Amino acid sequence: MNQDLKHCLITGGAGFIGSHLAQYLLNEGNHVQIIDDLSTGSMKNILPFKDNPGFSYTIDSCQNKNLMAELVDRCDEIYHLAAAVGVKLIVEDPARTIHLNYTLTEIVLEMAAKKGKPVLFTSTSEVYGKSEEVPYQEDGDLLLGSSIRWRWAYACSKLLDEFMLLAAYKTRSVPVVIVRLFNTVGPCQTGRYGMVIPNFVSRALQHLPVQVYGDGKQTRCFCHVKNVVPVLPELIRNPLAYGQIFNVGSDREISILELARLVKKQLNSRSEIQFVPYEEAYNKGFEDMKRRIPCLNKIKSILNFNPDLLLEKIISDVAEDILSSKNS
Repeated sequence: MNQDLKHCLITGGAGFIGSHLAQYLLNEGNHVQIIDDLSTGSMKNILPFKDNPGFSYTIDSCQNKNLMAELVDRCDEIYHLAAAVGVKLIVEDPARTIHLNYTLTEIVLEMAAKKGKPVLFTSTSEVYGKSEEVPYQEDGDLLLGSSIRWRWAYACSKLLDEFMLLAAYKTRSVPVVIVRLFNTVGPCQTGRYGMVIPNFVSRALQHLPVQVYGDGKQTRCFCHVKNVVPVLPELIRNPLAYGQIFNVGSDREISILELARLVKKQLNSRSEIQFVPYEEAYNKGFEDMKRRIPCLNKIKSILNFNPDLLLEKIISDVAEDILSSKNS
């Protein structure tokens, strides 16, 4: 057996990014074990490689400490992706968001520390909050909104996770890497929890109104999941990355209104663009950030990271996935 091949554990492995990562690691020849409670993941995501002899899965929660101890003991590296995700879900149930994200990370980190296993944790660009110091740098100040705005519960929970991981690195020498993801998009992503491109594409394919929240002037940067997942194994296997935070995403900025127009044009859709107030989409007092752009200098300083798949490719891949799902 190739000594460079790994036994990889992915929490949340039946989710959007987790399933793409599993496929990538299997293609490298590694053994992949996933654990997922299917609260936001889906068995459909892992069907393409379910019969791969190098793949195994467990339908359970990372809160099962005895099970996690066993899975961590058998693996070489841990990709911790399991979390409560999506703005809509977070606004609807902030208490669950905070408790779940903290508890899952605490358990994973406890088991990893006992065995000295490296952990890659997927954090989020949400932790930058309302900061206007764009492009965002990993060591920059963070500006979160008031605690009476449930919008920020997710960001706070993921930021607390980051502090736990960095403390474990400092005090217990646990090899950890933190990745702040910026709007990762592609096939298998659901629009159920407020993900904008799957929502836009799905509605445009049906010629339904494409709903833009607010005035649409808020900007984001979208990165294809196929540009993101190869970075994760490179980081967890690079000692220079331990104890560090990295932005991962695209730095090509587009407004949400421009995105809606692009989706319509590319899909030849007859959809009209419909503006929906934030209060109607979420709740009264909902806050959003005007711009969200990553500085990628740090990730590029240690890896050859070039997110070369353009937004048009993302839209076409998402549309193809939605259409194939409907026809299957």
